[in-house]
Amino acid sequence: MSDDEYGGKRNYDDDDDSNEERGYDEEFDDENDEEQDGERAEILDNDDDYNVINQKEIKNIPVSERITTKYLTKYEKARVLGARALQISKNAPVMVNLDPGEWDPLKIAEKELLAKKIPFIIRRYLPNNTYEDWKLDELLLD
Repeated sequence: MSDDEYGGKRNYDDDDDSNEERGYDEEFDDENDEEQDGERAEILDNDDDYNVINQKEIKNIPVSERITTKYLTKYEKARVLGARALQISKNAPVMVNLDPGEWDPLKIAEKELLAKKIPFIIRRYLPNNTYEDWKLDELLLD
């Protein structure tokens, strides 16, 4: 059977109506962006402080009343290592002594994490519009 029997080929070149022809819904794309903005945890530098997220007031929980786990999760670990390795690859100062010939940013970031020398804060958002800030050196590695 040929394409003509099915109504012919559709041309999806750079037409202005190409998004409508494909059934592309711009509102759906905006909804996905909003979901990605509300992450469950984020990494902050020690001097960063964000109190308003998406026009909502979010409050910090004091250290004595924390309820989340004191362990660094594998997702947080991956994000910390990736962020720190990126910083190192862009010539950020290294916080540990390096062996001769050691140049891999990810290995250096792992070494810094084990030495608890990375100056990051993990912010964990909770469902009740609060968050907990944990310094990376406070968290336990498994």
